Amino acid sequence: MYSHGSESLIKQAREIQEPELQKFYSRIAKLLQGREYGHETIDSLQRLYLILSATKYTRMLPSELQKRLLSLLLSSSVEQLQVLCSAVLRETLPPSGQELNFNQDTSSLLSSHAAVLLLSQTGSRGDLSCLSAQLLRSLEGRPSEGPAHSLTHTLPIINTILTHSPECLTEDHVTLLSKKLVDWLRYASIQQGGGASSGGFFTGPRSRQPGPIAELDGTVSGDFFTVLCVGQGFTEDQWMNVYSFSMLRHWLLTYNSTSGGHTTGDTASRLQLSLSLSHSHSHSYDDRSEVDGSVVSMVSATSSSSRLLPPKERLREKAFQYCQRLIEQSDRKAQKRTDTELQKACLVEAVCILDSVCVEDASLVYRAFPCVKALYGRLSSDLSFARVLLPIAQFYLNHGEMAAVDCECVWKLVFGRFPAELFNDHFLAHELLQFLRQNLGNLQLRVPQYISSFPNLLKFLAWDSPAVVDDFVDLLPSLVTAGTAVELLHSLLDLPCLSATLVLQLRSMYFPISEPGGRGLLSLEAFRSPSYRGLFLFLLRGEAGSGNCCDTIARLNKLHELLAEAVDWARVVQCAQTVPVLLHVYFNTVITVADEKLLAQLILVLLERSSLLFNIPKYIKEIHRVFSCHLLRLCKLRPSLVVDQSHELLEFAGTTANVFSKEDVFTHVVWVLGEYLSVSSDSRCSVELITSCFESLEAVLFEVTSSAPPPGEAHAAPRVITSLMSALAKLASRSHDLIPRVSLFLSKLRTVTRGGSVPWCSNEEDIAAVVTRGEELWSLLKVPSVAQIVLTPPPHVTTPQWHRDTNAAMPLQLRALTSLTQSH
Repeated sequence: MYSHGSESLIKQAREIQEPELQKFYSRIAKLLQGREYGHETIDSLQRLYLILSATKYTRMLPSELQKRLLSLLLSSSVEQLQVLCSAVLRETLPPSGQELNFNQDTSSLLSSHAAVLLLSQTGSRGDLSCLSAQLLRSLEGRPSEGPAHSLTHTLPIINTILTHSPECLTEDHVTLLSKKLVDWLRYASIQQGGGASSGGFFTGPRSRQPGPIAELDGTVSGDFFTVLCVGQGFTEDQWMNVYSFSMLRHWLLTYNSTSGGHTTGDTASRLQLSLSLSHSHSHSYDDRSEVDGSVVSMVSATSSSSRLLPPKERLREKAFQYCQRLIEQSDRKAQKRTDTELQKACLVEAVCILDSVCVEDASLVYRAFPCVKALYGRLSSDLSFARVLLPIAQFYLNHGEMAAVDCECVWKLVFGRFPAELFNDHFLAHELLQFLRQNLGNLQLRVPQYISSFPNLLKFLAWDSPAVVDDFVDLLPSLVTAGTAVELLHSLLDLPCLSATLVLQLRSMYFPISEPGGRGLLSLEAFRSPSYRGLFLFLLRGEAGSGNCCDTIARLNKLHELLAEAVDWARVVQCAQTVPVLLHVYFNTVITVADEKLLAQLILVLLERSSLLFNIPKYIKEIHRVFSCHLLRLCKLRPSLVVDQSHELLEFAGTTANVFSKEDVFTHVVWVLGEYLSVSSDSRCSVELITSCFESLEAVLFEVTSSAPPPGEAHAAPRVITSLMSALAKLASRSHDLIPRVSLFLSKLRTVTRGGSVPWCSNEEDIAAVVTRGEELWSLLKVPSVAQIVLTPPPHVTTPQWHRDTNAAMPLQLRALTSLTQSH
């Protein structure tokens, strides 16, 4: 796990003796007495952290060293020293009374690394509540002195506390912070700060003297400050604006959710108020905006009646205006590429916040939808905004029905172009699949395109199987319906081919035929050939039911030949490894939705596709194992299927080549025929059908045991031979006229094996096992009435319920044993 050098250092750190450690503590304390800290100080702190973290025991530093580290953490402006001091102090137990305390004196010195230490030293929910109260008190006053950014670390600490223990804040605290968030979001200064920009979140044009803030396109801003404004420097309230926006959605989701829902009267009154606010945008400005002298746009103008709202609802209103302002700003052409990415990130957050406030206050939907709809119209043609369009799709899903908006174009984009053209975008794949998982119920009920688009969605799985297989394990059951079951099964089996085809599609796009990289692959030439274009287009189809499935299946062998060189491609092999897992999920689901007709169709697909699989040896073996398992389950669930599909099952079992190429499937088909081809399972089972099945299996068994296997094939497995023998014995026990034929074969088998080696098996232990099984069956068939009960026992024997039968002695014995164990 570690390199030899790293292991040596860790070993030294663990084995250091106490006297040497105390000397080291004293040395570091002396180094920290100076005013300047060089490389020796940093190296010593790094070594101290290694010593403290390499052991499972928590150490206690000397009091003097603890004080100096704490002082350096709060006073140093060198981030490397802050990181090391915080890390060292978090690995130790502070002496009593020397914990880092948050108060008015230390609030201006608090950094993110000191905040981490502060949170790590809170030992209970009471400590968190006390810390939260102190942090909020520090926000009540408007600091006029002290270093800039003195409050900028307060909101991240509060946000962390909310994540772990939201109940730490009282209702008064929530009201106070809601009011402060309104002030920071809406009323931050619109003049640039005097200091030079420290980079980081904002970048903007340089100017000699601080002036008004600017938009990303360089024009002077005519509205209130937002995260998308730029300038030479920034004031503290502008930084708090940024921090407030970063935690706004979390705050709204945590504290602004309504507990009991709204009554009709509440909704109507809020709707009336919301419409009055919207109507007054063009007539009145906010009183504070007038004082500050800012030019207010249609988006940000608010009537004075908004001040009559309770703090939570006023914050919701200001958050709504802030997000609308961000959407307006995102339409400006940024001068830098990084600012373009910032616009996208802010759009995602803005639409998510709009969605949250509309969920809480349905009256806002009618004000928000025109803005969101216009944003969708502007971005929908540009797939570089795909990750922005997903929150818009969420907004349409949550509120489209209420606003009576046609959402079909949105779903065509999300389920059509996104998977078809952006299947290789890992971030989009993750976010889209998370969107599907979080909204699964709504999508199934309200978006018919979801289920029909499974061929498109499977492209994410075919391209990057390891990363998304967990998502598809959760999503796959929702895609299995009576109408999609058969095509979905074929699609899952063809996933390795789809994976190879997606690779060829990208190579064809990025390497034209005129370039060397675009030539040399036979599969790539086939992909470009018009003769095979239909095959590849079917694999790349976007919706279920499009294309001729039967024709493509008939030409699968040809497709596998064209893609033969892709069998060892890493992406294809990884994809093939996920198919058995998904098939188990598929079959576990399909038995809950399928009728007998569909189950019969699935059995035919299993038999057909067992010989039409992409030629990856391990893949074929695993798929055969899955087929065998679920063929057995289907027939056990509906035994009548064996009679319904007897012709196809007999045709499969009567083909000797299947003994060697499809051992697992063949063995289970034989077992199913022997087990369920009886009158007790289906009254339609006739003597003629039993005889026909017997003759087919007898011919295969005779051929397997009378000759060597075909060239290049291994010997037939002993379990195949014993399965055939058992099936013949079961069928003979139901039609006694067949017993002499089975007995004759079994006696001949015993006689032949006594002569030494046999052509159909080279292992003596296997031969002995087969002979033993044959003798057991031969002995049973001597008493036909007993043979039928033993070989095909009735249900009451295979699933006894003696512990429930009041006429048996077992319940009495169980009760007696229970009373004895309880009394002693």
